[in-house]
Amino acid sequence: MPNNRKIEERGGVLIIFFVALLAIMKVINSSFEKQIIDASNNEVSYSDWYNAKSIKQIMKESERDYLSALLSTSLLSQEKSSDLRMKVEDTKALIFKYEAEKTEILMGSANIPPSAWVQDLDGEMGKIIGLREWRETSKQLTETVAKIDLGILFLQISVVFGVICLIIQENQKLQQTFTWLMIGSGTIGILLSLYGYALSL
Repeated sequence: MPNNRKIEERGGVLIIFFVALLAIMKVINSSFEKQIIDASNNEVSYSDWYNAKSIKQIMKESERDYLSALLSTSLLSQEKSSDLRMKVEDTKALIFKYEAEKTEILMGSANIPPSAWVQDLDGEMGKIIGLREWRETSKQLTETVAKIDLGILFLQISVVFGVICLIIQENQKLQQTFTWLMIGSGTIGILLSLYGYALSL
């Protein structure tokens, strides 16, 4: 019976250890899930922003084509033609501006030269994260959460094995088997959780 007592004490300590790890990983996972929501919201927001710039650019391109076609007819007076040419140049400048803004929104300020910064965020230049980066962040965090979820599952299984180990008192061999199963599944859970966490770094 002393051996049984020893196994039970060791099992109890291991259960406390794995339960504590389980609680920590759940808190960490909850934090990552909030980050996924933020990244997904920003991805949608930046996507809408990019599409709005695209629509404006298309409208200006149509305007430029219409004005250019009007100029090519040679039906306008010299004065009106001059005004139209200025209007075409202004339209071309806006098209170029929208294209530059789209590039910054898509790529992010950090991925283009400071001289190419044209889009502000709350009045500050060079603060655009970039649609692609938000997508990548969201994807990476989703993979992280999936791995930590799997790690949590194995930690939960290890706790179940630990409880079974404490319940079985008459059979020392079976107790030892469940103790090793608890240690094995707990170790897998820790490794998976650490791997998932490492993906976020």
